[in-house]
Amino acid sequence: MRLLGFRCFVAVALLLGLLLNVPETCNGGKTSAFVRKDEKATDMPLDSDVFKVPSGYNAPQQVHITQGDLVGKAVIVSWVTQDETGSSVVRYWSEKSKEKKVAKGKYTMYRYFNYTSGFIHHCTIRDLEFNTKYYYEVGIGFTTRQFWFITPPEVGPDVPYTFGLIGDLGQSFDSNRTLTHYEMNPRKGQTVLFVGDLSYADNYPNHDNVRWDTWGRFTERSTAYQPWIWTAGNHEIDFAPEIGEKVPFKPYTHRYHVPYRASESTKPFWYSIKRASVHIIVLASYSAYGKYTPQYKWLEAELPKVNRTETPWLIVLLHSPWYNSYNYHYMEGESMRVMYEPWFVQYKVDVVFAGHVHAYERSERVSNVAYNIVNGQCTPVKDQSAPVYITIGDGGNLEGLATNMTEPQPAYSAFREASFGHAIFDVKNRTHAHYSWHRNQDEYSVEADSMWFFNRFWHPVDDSTSYPSK
Repeated sequence: MRLLGFRCFVAVALLLGLLLNVPETCNGGKTSAFVRKDEKATDMPLDSDVFKVPSGYNAPQQVHITQGDLVGKAVIVSWVTQDETGSSVVRYWSEKSKEKKVAKGKYTMYRYFNYTSGFIHHCTIRDLEFNTKYYYEVGIGFTTRQFWFITPPEVGPDVPYTFGLIGDLGQSFDSNRTLTHYEMNPRKGQTVLFVGDLSYADNYPNHDNVRWDTWGRFTERSTAYQPWIWTAGNHEIDFAPEIGEKVPFKPYTHRYHVPYRASESTKPFWYSIKRASVHIIVLASYSAYGKYTPQYKWLEAELPKVNRTETPWLIVLLHSPWYNSYNYHYMEGESMRVMYEPWFVQYKVDVVFAGHVHAYERSERVSNVAYNIVNGQCTPVKDQSAPVYITIGDGGNLEGLATNMTEPQPAYSAFREASFGHAIFDVKNRTHAHYSWHRNQDEYSVEADSMWFFNRFWHPVDDSTSYPSK
């Protein structure tokens, strides 16, 4: 009897021990109740009007601009001529002056399997005035086309500025809805922060580079008039040794130039710029980022240079998200997070925008930097020095939406929804910025998700949001 009683005691003790050590369920924020009609994403056919080649002999096409220096006084203008080389000159003038100036650029071209590109021109216009509207012409000598852009205000701590956020766009019918929805938003950005995956040409046999041309013509209606700040995604790699293409990023690097040397980067896949009151760091999820690599050494040197009294807001763009509660690309960004997250917390990054997952998600301010193998602290914790992580890979590409979410929703996830859309990050001053996400199905001004950001350096109070009721 005594032996039986002892065995019962041991069994009960073990059971209690197991119950007491059951991990607490980490229920998170809000999974949107909005149900989007489930339709297959389809690329627009080649004869779609948005892909139309501009009229005129050797007319410039696929015109796009991006920032051309560190502070916003230069613009890189890029375009393609198809019939012959033509001129790489840009003629430009401000609305304040009738004096027309000329900048001279260069052209390049490339071959990819059985495709030969047109003549790809890049020209940097320098020494521009801040906060000024400029007109510019390309195609001088044959068919000339005219566009315009507005330079940013001078860099300073309380300079308001508005950014659009788009990722994983592609060229489907949904892509067209996303771009239209962004253009019609009454609070449309002055510059687009693009978090990677442009044309999705690599989804076609032999990475059909004609789809790079159609994407350039499709997006020209925005990219020719406001800078898009480029981030390289996995669909820009275009590494295809099976067809003899062994140079990664060949189409992307020939077509889309960025001012990487201005921030002392050695490659165009990671770089930084300042714009208004924001310091923007672009990182490369698909270039080496481990210790002692060029990207690692560059970021290690770059972060201490960020002057929060000059540019209070610190934004990071990358492609593969670090915090992701969808079953798509789950934990693909984990090794990069382990490398760089302690720096993001140390330097109080305000927000990290990523793509890759074709859906929308916003995190709470969390970090997971305490784990050191033996301390057992291996789950994210609330951390007001950490960034908010936002996945905005919902541009509308032909691969469709990521609809399969992990359950239960983890505690770090504040809001998530499988819909296509875009976002707006509206900096008000050194302490406040308003953020909103807009799904394609809503009227243009509707905010399906939003929050007020409080700057981590100047106003580091808790800006966690109550979960939306939508």
